[in-house]
Amino acid sequence: MRVLLVEDEANLAETVRRGLAAEGITVDVAPDGPSGYARARAGAYDVLVLDLMLPGRNGYEVCRDLRSAGVWTPVLVLSAKDGEYDQVDAFDLGADDYLTKPFSFPVLLARLRALHRRGAPERPVVLTAGDLVLDPGTRRVERAGEQITLTAREFALLEHLMRHRDEVLAKPDLLRAVWDPTVVSDPNVVEVYVRYLRRKIDVPYGRNAIQTVRGAGYRLAADGG
Repeated sequence: MRVLLVEDEANLAETVRRGLAAEGITVDVAPDGPSGYARARAGAYDVLVLDLMLPGRNGYEVCRDLRSAGVWTPVLVLSAKDGEYDQVDAFDLGADDYLTKPFSFPVLLARLRALHRRGAPERPVVLTAGDLVLDPGTRRVERAGEQITLTAREFALLEHLMRHRDEVLAKPDLLRAVWDPTVVSDPNVVEVYVRYLRRKIDVPYGRNAIQTVRGAGYRLAADGG
């Protein structure tokens, strides 16, 4: 396994590097956001371990920009920021896992191995529903030929709905599929994000792609509404 560790605390970075090296893992260290981003784009890494509070460019920006650039290397955020919304923001921007400092080294190792087994996702096929188009590979969404900008969480929700076109999906099922239930447990967050999506993909175009099925959940019309 080859890991890129983006961490500005030199002592911690060296401790982690030595520990992982003892397990046969190759570790490159980047001390700031810009160099971490450049290395992640240029290098063939199996996992990226990313601090959030970095000089030059914070970890949120690094993760967001890597995903926008089509770099799908699994990202494990390793940060002292332990707030619920800190974690939600990281997942929204494309992180795959989150571990707070101080941390257990065996847990870090286990999570790295799990992400390595999962691997970087392959570029999926383009999804369509009428004139609504979603490309999971480029993370591009279009409606009637116009590009629509979505947050990472909005994109993930829309992608899941489009993969299950014309199926009724309950709030708890959507929560499990799109959010991390250990971080976000209130199914009402689904309703909030459905409203966000409608404002972007339906209302401006006079469409009704995301339909509410009273008492059951939501359905995305295969014809795009």
